[in-house]
Amino acid sequence: MTVQQALKELEALGDEGMRAYNAKSGAGEKQFGVKLGDIRKVAKKVKLDHALALTLWETGNTDARFLATLVIDVNLLSADELDRMVRSLTWDRNADWLNSYVVRQHPEREALRGRWMKSKDPWSLRAAWDLTAERLVKDAAGLDPKGLLDRIEKEMGKAAPAAQWTMNFALIAIGVHHPALRERALAIGERLGVYRDYPCSKGCVSPFAPIAIPEMAKRKR
Repeated sequence: MTVQQALKELEALGDEGMRAYNAKSGAGEKQFGVKLGDIRKVAKKVKLDHALALTLWETGNTDARFLATLVIDVNLLSADELDRMVRSLTWDRNADWLNSYVVRQHPEREALRGRWMKSKDPWSLRAAWDLTAERLVKDAAGLDPKGLLDRIEKEMGKAAPAAQWTMNFALIAIGVHHPALRERALAIGERLGVYRDYPCSKGCVSPFAPIAIPEMAKRKR
């Protein structure tokens, strides 16, 4: 499939309601409004196509970027190429797919995490804190949860929204998976008040740390 064919197919799948929803969420005008399930169907037809994925990403089109994250070959992607992709982000939902399907799977993710934790770019920081939160849950060896709490306490309240979101999930991960630091994590969350009033549908756990930590710790037991 060529990039022109892929874009044409995505455009044909565009939905007016989805475009409006995406726009309201900050997607911008470069989008067709394709439902995510339909993007996955296109990806199943394409399978892996690294060159196509890179070209789709460079279009800056929201739907093309979703598709790119599903058909890219992570093992052919250099650390510097991934760094450029992360820094080119403009929308959090594209960021979440890139982080989930590409960044977390990349063989150099830990080196990139270290680089991005020192960055001032909010999208790099979003990726870094996403990787950090994942490690805090799965394998915290070599991490300093107390030091991370110090940084979260100092920076999260004033962080750019892109970085604040995953920094908050690192705070929650510390509170849930590192019981000795739970009370401090709860206190930081309460004092900063980040996502205190976040709208949450029935059945979902609020991202407000003082609510999320006890609930997720209970589920973990």
